[in-house]
Amino acid sequence: MQPIIKPSSELRKNYNNIAEICRSSKAPVFLTRNGEGDTVLMDIETYSRREEELAFAFKLLEAERSWANGEKGYSVDELEAALNESIEQGAKEGARRG
Repeated sequence: MQPIIKPSSELRKNYNNIAEICRSSKAPVFLTRNGEGDTVLMDIETYSRREEELAFAFKLLEAERSWANGEKGYSVDELEAALNESIEQGAKEGARRG
């Protein structure tokens, strides 16, 4: 994807156009000041998705570090068994209350 680059003066003159570019392209718009990179602008939806992806990547990195440090992990089978046990316990608790 080709970066979208606009001078910062364009933002002052034509905010609605820049905002529409952000929303329609789902890409950041790079603003320059005196020919140098200055600011990045993006729509809220793209920003929120990016933040969620970064948070997920951070959790994966933490898990990788834990594993690399020798902390015990769980196999898929162990995880499935634990989840099934939790579901069964929840169903029993729900039946008791209901």
